[in-house]
Parts: sequence; structure tokens; C-alpha cells
Amino acid sequence: MSREMLFSPFHIGPLTLPNRVVMAPLTRSRAGEGNVPHALNVEYYAQRATAGLIISEATQISPQGVGYPWTPGIHSPEQVAGWSQVTGAVHNKGGRIYLQLWHVGRISHPSLQPNGEKPVAPSALVPAGESFTPTGMAPFETPRELGAEEIPCIVAQYAAAAENAMAAGFDGVEIHGANGYLIDQFLRDGTNRRTDAYGGNIGNRGRFLKEVTEAILKVVEPGRVGVRLSPENTFNDIRDSEPQATFEAVAEMLSFYRLAYLHVVEGDFVSGEKNIDYSRIKERFRGPYMANAGYTKDRAEQSLRRGETDLVSFGALYIANPDLVARFEQDAPLAEPDEATYYGGGEEGYTDYPALEE
Repeated sequence: MSREMLFSPFHIGPLTLPNRVVMAPLTRSRAGEGNVPHALNVEYYAQRATAGLIISEATQISPQGVGYPWTPGIHSPEQVAGWSQVTGAVHNKGGRIYLQLWHVGRISHPSLQPNGEKPVAPSALVPAGESFTPTGMAPFETPRELGAEEIPCIVAQYAAAAENAMAAGFDGVEIHGANGYLIDQFLRDGTNRRTDAYGGNIGNRGRFLKEVTEAILKVVEPGRVGVRLSPENTFNDIRDSEPQATFEAVAEMLSFYRLAYLHVVEGDFVSGEKNIDYSRIKERFRGPYMANAGYTKDRAEQSLRRGETDLVSFGALYIANPDLVARFEQDAPLAEPDEATYYGGGEEGYTDYPALEE
């Protein structure tokens, strides 16, 4: 029997991944004081270093980008130092790790913002639902619409955060353009009602992502930059009237930059529905394509063999299976994650899932 493609090497930029099993970004809300990574985070990521590539949990580019308590940043010297410990531990185990760059936009609360200010967004539209704050759940508030003159400052924050990530020893960065956060809010017409150069047609709605990408490429080489999108995910009360056309256009725009990869959440993980043709998005990108959303080992292998994807990222499976690659290779049983310990807390449900040999 021929070797399974899931365990074959793959090249992204200057990196050679030993396998195509990617650890998806997973918010776990376990950063220390000042949103600084600490020893527990070092252990967690080092345990998972056999992944072909680790993509870190979403990491704020600035204090304004914060949307949840106890999530890490990459904008202070202390945060850079904390992440340096993580990357060093992963590299010592032979792993590779990218940092995911994050600004939540309207998915925040004044209690999480500098000086209690309102969260910002492309348009002043309040999301349905509640915000997770340090004191419990609270209704979202109507965000403040960004002035056009403010947008270059946020673009510059992305570039500075990318530069900090590389200084912290990351192998690259992933631009978080998915799941209803700031970039996604600009891309989709359900949240972008602007009438200036950043709103209206998809060329304008994609302008913010284009400017962020170009700013980051001034400080990080293209082969070390990926982008994550979620064309039909409705998480965080977001939607688009024509997701197929919108995200084909976004993929086409991004293909110009010859990036490390395009990382796509396929379908809506809220409803489980999948209604658009992702092969057309892959074709428009014309570069390494990474698929995500509910993949099993067998489904991943089949998709790789059919040429539907080049890499597959796994989320929930990596929570409970730090040695997921070995378990896949040996067809060993997979541990089930405890959803009650997903967010916040200490080592329970975080670093105490045993490896096979244990």
C-alpha cells in the first residue's frame, strides 16, 4: 500500500513540513497577566510540536483588538518575550509554528477596551448575542464606525505585530480574516455598509485586507504569510449575500502575493451547512490551500488524494490529542475533549491530556 498523503512532506515558502497535519488556531483563554504567554502555554504548544505546522491561538495586534479575557497579545515587550519561550520550546522539539494575527473589531465590549471605549467596526451595527467579559456574559454594544483616517493606523498595527511575531521566533504569521472578526467584518456586506473606498463592491470591501497584507509583506516575506477565511461561517452574527462571488474575488486578489497558503473554514460550523463550491476558491487562489472544519483522518486523506486540498487543519482533535500525528499513523483511539475546560482555567483540559505512550 502506498504511503498515506497525510504523512507526506509539503513545502510552504522556505519551510518543509514533515506531514500535512496542521494544528488549527484554538482560543483557550489561558494567557497570564497582561495577556502574556507563560509556562503553561509553553508546555501546551511543545506537547503538539509533531504537527506539520502549528498555528497559534488568535493573538491581539493591539489593546484595541482585544475581545476576550485571558487571550494573548503580540504588542508589548512582555508578550514578545512570553511568545519567545513558546517558539523556542516548539523548535527544540523539531516543530514549526505560525502566529495568528487578530483584531476582533465589534466582537468586544467596553470592559475589554482601553479606557472603556466602544469597540470599533467598519459600520455601527451591533452584533446579536453576548460578549464574554472578565465578570461574565454581557450584551454586545453598538460599535463605533471607524473613520477612514483611522484605518491606516490599524493597518500599521498589523505590520508591527507581524514584525514582533518574527522577533519572537515564529516561522511565519497568519492573518485572521475569518469568523466574524474585523477583517471579515469589512469583507462581508452584512456587516460593511460603508459608502467610502472601504465599502460597496467587493473590490472596496476587500481593500482593508489588501492593505493589511501589503503592509505585512513589507516586514515578512510572502512565503511566511498565510491568510484564514470563512466564506459562509455565521459565527459572531455575520453573513454575506453572495459568499461564492465574494470569496472567489478575495482568493483571486490574494493569489497575486504568492503567499504561504490560504486557510479556509469550509461551511458554517454553527449550522453545519456547506453550500458553496470551495474548489472554485482553491482554483482562484492558485497556491497552497489548507482546508478546515470537521475533518477526520479518512476524510482528510481522501481530500488530499482527490486534489481538493494540500493541507488539513484540525481543531478539536488537537485539544485532547497532543500527539495527533502518531495516533493517526497508528490508527490509535482518539481521546475526546472536555468542552467544559475549553476556555479559561489551568492545566486541567489543557496540558493534562496524555500522549499514547503514557
